[in-house]
Amino acid sequence: MLTEIPVTLPDTPLLTAVDQGRPLRELSEAELEQLAQELRAFLLYTVGQTGGHFGAGLGVVELTIALHAIYNTPDDRIVWDVGHQTYPHKILTGRMQQMHSMRQAGGLAGFPKRSESPYDTFGVGHSSTSISAAMGMALAARQQGLDRKVVAVIGDGAITGGMAIEALAHAGHERPDMLVILNDNQMSIGHNVGGLASYFAKIWASKTYISLREGTKRILSRIKPAWDLAKRTEEHMKGMVAPGTLFEELGWHYIGPLDGHDLPQLLQTLENMKDLEGPQFLHIRTMKGKGFAPAEADPVGYHAINKIEAKPRGPQPATPPAVKKPKYQEVFGRWLCDMAERDPLLVGITPAMCEGSGLVDFAKRFPERYHDVAIAEQHAVTLAAGMACDGLKPVVAIYSTFLQRAYDQLIHDVAIQNLGVTFAIDRAGLVGQDGPTHHGAFDLSYLRCIPNLVIGAPSDENECRQMLYTGYRHAGPAAIRYPRGTGPGALIAEEMSELEIGKAVEVRRGEGVAILAFGTVLAEAMKAGEALNATVVDMRWVKPLDEAMVLKLAEEHELLVTVEDNAVAGGAGSGAVELLLARGSAVRCLQIGLPDAFVEHGSQQEQWRQVGLDAPEIVERVRISPPQRLQDAASRVALEAVVHKAP
Repeated sequence: MLTEIPVTLPDTPLLTAVDQGRPLRELSEAELEQLAQELRAFLLYTVGQTGGHFGAGLGVVELTIALHAIYNTPDDRIVWDVGHQTYPHKILTGRMQQMHSMRQAGGLAGFPKRSESPYDTFGVGHSSTSISAAMGMALAARQQGLDRKVVAVIGDGAITGGMAIEALAHAGHERPDMLVILNDNQMSIGHNVGGLASYFAKIWASKTYISLREGTKRILSRIKPAWDLAKRTEEHMKGMVAPGTLFEELGWHYIGPLDGHDLPQLLQTLENMKDLEGPQFLHIRTMKGKGFAPAEADPVGYHAINKIEAKPRGPQPATPPAVKKPKYQEVFGRWLCDMAERDPLLVGITPAMCEGSGLVDFAKRFPERYHDVAIAEQHAVTLAAGMACDGLKPVVAIYSTFLQRAYDQLIHDVAIQNLGVTFAIDRAGLVGQDGPTHHGAFDLSYLRCIPNLVIGAPSDENECRQMLYTGYRHAGPAAIRYPRGTGPGALIAEEMSELEIGKAVEVRRGEGVAILAFGTVLAEAMKAGEALNATVVDMRWVKPLDEAMVLKLAEEHELLVTVEDNAVAGGAGSGAVELLLARGSAVRCLQIGLPDAFVEHGSQQEQWRQVGLDAPEIVERVRISPPQRLQDAASRVALEAVVHKAP
């Protein structure tokens, strides 16, 4: 049991041999168990060097080894859900020497990525997709007559997602040859009741039992009353000791729960199940953070870690303590608690992102008004709509990239009915090392076209607090979007006051150029404004847009520059350009935002520089902006070329 993350490279002779090409299938059980120890130590060391997810990976070390030892990967397909647990998979599949580059610009991605390795059979980042994707692969193999095995590995959190349930039901109908492994580390499906469950699980996975079961089925199926009795007897026996009845009813052959850290048992069970026909379901119990004592004790806190910096030797000069700036999700969490104290009708809803969205204190202080709906974004939004219909004031805390999953519900159930639901949209813009699956790159584009919806983009922490209050007080639906991490450190007022919806604020007066900043890009826009002696406006609201301010700036300046951390296509700047075109304005325009490309993982600073959102890049873009005017059709083509410049 490790209690500290290694600061020096551990000794890993077996792991190194596997990395150099020795097949796992050649290793004995004893060697595979030694490999598990080496893999855990190496995983802890590399994540300590780079930061990243590792709690989930520690929990699936034995499973990962067993899968690659039993199956003929990469020809056989292993599809991982979400991907937090795939660092051991990456280490075992030829990327051991690249782990130092994990989640860094130009390095390994933090999630499976098809372009990175043939072993990464499906790119992921969002939850509950694995069973659908694996089923598609299994049906493709069947149609093409290929003897290819397909396995989906899904967590007990991800299986709560509606998409996973839909895939389970469909597979029970289509009956493809595939295996789903449920990695259960939170007791969310059912409790392992000890030796009896393990004993029966071994029986149900044995070749003898499978043979008897299938043979008996063929015989008794001709005598319907006898078959019905036998089937009910088996189901009732399983129901007493295992939570598999649901999966059996959906058409799956259920095995489990098994100890997911018992490597010999895993190897034997997977070997037995590998050649079975039809949909197979293996339920294993694991411990998140297994083998690292602090992570076992606090699996949530050790879901991921930051890079561990080496401590300098010798005495160091005293430095004043850094001022701790609150993260935006902390600003939201504090506002939510303050608002809940004022308004007994407030309820908080999250799709399984309590910690990430800053709801921990709210959940403790107002448990009866806190609803974690699991990984079910569509349900979260329609649940809020139903609450709003009958007098409650729901606040849905959700990441920008996950709100995409509930787009129909947002339009159909909330906006059409003009219901008072507040959306606190976290992780807007570029999120850094999690990369393109987690960037909040499109929310302004996909929200701006929805009628009845008010959209706010605060520029700092205090504006975020006041804008959340304003959106909550608004009679209809409101979306307030803010980024990951900390802001500029603005003083946050205790008192809450309503901002005027649709009203921008000029924060710097210059001449010639006016910069219209939407959201937290304001800080970089201000630096650029100083360099250019430009007027700078904190636009605050994306919808409704402050049309009077935009038209006034167009009359007084030669060039309008819109800046946002959202896709340029259809984003906030597009709203300003559409207005100016409709009014026949002749002002020159330049839109700066995210390009028409997926921005790869790296630090947020690197990404902002890459796409042109930091001050020096804004200044450079302004100085080379095209001279044509807006009403000229040819100039719009030239403008598009600049707007959509790839990074």
